[in-house]
Amino acid sequence: MSMNEQLEQTKSGFIAKVPALAQENIFRHIQEQQQSGIVYGLNEGDQAPDFTLANPLGEQINLYNELANGPVILIFYRGGWCPFCNVQLRAYQQLLPEIQKIGGQLIAVSPQSPDNSLSQMEKEQLTFHVLSDPNGRVADSYNLLFELPAYLQNTFTDILGRDLAKFNASDRWLLPVPATYLIDRQGILRYASVDPDFMNRAEPQEMIDLLKKLD
Repeated sequence: MSMNEQLEQTKSGFIAKVPALAQENIFRHIQEQQQSGIVYGLNEGDQAPDFTLANPLGEQINLYNELANGPVILIFYRGGWCPFCNVQLRAYQQLLPEIQKIGGQLIAVSPQSPDNSLSQMEKEQLTFHVLSDPNGRVADSYNLLFELPAYLQNTFTDILGRDLAKFNASDRWLLPVPATYLIDRQGILRYASVDPDFMNRAEPQEMIDLLKKLD
């Protein structure tokens, strides 16, 4: 089953299980972002902003140091609480040996706290870099960061029982628009997938095909 087929199953489960008011507010926010006129993310051909972030063990991982070893698939995701994100990361983990065989690497970034990143890595058995981006600083440099409006914050706390500010160890409700980039060894974005509809993600097999075509 492809990742997008799994995402469709997850969406069906979301529609079947999540309270109607919460669904209404979540889909409302997706539509607001899509219709806002804001262009999220960087574009193919742009230079990837460098960054250094900690993994759950406190080790500092630098993007350009990693690029010296080969091109990087860089994923910005919402957090381990998001079932769509977990489907995506599991799908990439499954194909990680193939990614590495052709010289690629995988880095996933979210605003969640290091403890929550560690829990996610252990639960999902992830073996690539999973980095914490405090207050979305790096996501902001990639033009992905947004703050949840009050009605959506209330939806998460009052209906879904999830305090994202606490989950992210932050005093603000900040998330990235989900994005997947392919960055070549010179730091150039060779592919960019950015979608305010967090239920859509770039298929890992497509990224593998693109990796094979890099110079």
